[in-house]
Amino acid sequence: MSENRLLFAPEDSIAPEPFWPALVMPGEEIEREIARLASIRLTQGARRRSFIVHPDSTQPGRSLAPGIEVALNVLLPGEKTTLRLENASQVSFCMTGSAICNVGGRTLMFEMFDTWNIPSMNAYSYENNGSVPTAFLSYSNAPLLRKLNVYYVEDNPVTVGSTDAGNKKMESKRARDLSLNVPIGSDGASLLGYEYLIDIDVRPSIPLLWPWKEVSKHLVEVEHLGGANSSGYRGRHVAILYNPATGRRIGTTHSFFASIAQFPPGRVDIPHRHTSAAINYIFAGSGWSKVDSRTFAWKSGDLMLSAPGWAVHNHASGNEGCRILTVQDHPLHIANESLIWQESLKGPIVKLGSEAGIQTNLGEIIAA
Repeated sequence: MSENRLLFAPEDSIAPEPFWPALVMPGEEIEREIARLASIRLTQGARRRSFIVHPDSTQPGRSLAPGIEVALNVLLPGEKTTLRLENASQVSFCMTGSAICNVGGRTLMFEMFDTWNIPSMNAYSYENNGSVPTAFLSYSNAPLLRKLNVYYVEDNPVTVGSTDAGNKKMESKRARDLSLNVPIGSDGASLLGYEYLIDIDVRPSIPLLWPWKEVSKHLVEVEHLGGANSSGYRGRHVAILYNPATGRRIGTTHSFFASIAQFPPGRVDIPHRHTSAAINYIFAGSGWSKVDSRTFAWKSGDLMLSAPGWAVHNHASGNEGCRILTVQDHPLHIANESLIWQESLKGPIVKLGSEAGIQTNLGEIIAA
């Protein structure tokens, strides 16, 4: 029997790994995989699902970006998946068709270009009650949980509670109100009893739907910031699909934000960088991105790892403009106090959420 031994490692042996290279998956390949998934014979309740994995990704937790899993899902007319429960959270985007997501005791009816979230430990299933196949992308933090060896998943869970069941206020006095709570020093530190660890104040996290029919009405405002050619605006033409449960982290889930960009024709962003990784799905128009000195062309239907953590990058739209869904692990980094951001390579590096944020010239534009 071999003896387990702890090792001392020199500092240079745990230096940061190089970036996973940016890449583009052409829409034609995605369409072929949708067709392949649709052709498979499945047992009742099974899932038609493929994971889009970066070639540099390794087990455990293979993914498209470190910590961000992207799955391609297909649901044929009349199909319904089995109920699943997991401690990962998800944000999803419908590429084509329509279906129902039964999640946490709620029913979300979605169609093309709608976005929705599935909070952790909310049992969910999908049902296509339409007449055409449905395809959608889902983004999950499961790879991070796998790397931590704490990913929990259960199919056909025996007991499924309502999303709101655990969120009712306790009628009796909480044990933690009787627990140790004393200040230490004069700067705000304190000493708390065990009850504070196991009875955290609840902030409800519920399934939400962002219907494209509603979201799209407001994107013209985003596109036209800075005037007809947008050249005067120093921000980005982006709207965040916000979930209030994420609070100051401005997320769609507690790990990710999903945003919709609507670029005007010929818009070129300035080079910038941030520790949060970004994955872009282009669903209208075309353009190009420059990442770490490499240029990538993309078009509607393509999926791109567009911002490996801390790699310098910028994006530009083609002659017809573009619409892009971006999923980024920004909220996770805010929670970890690891979100550093450089809006311009000539500007400072800011730790967002802990220091004063970056200001655009939006006030000047509105006042003009």
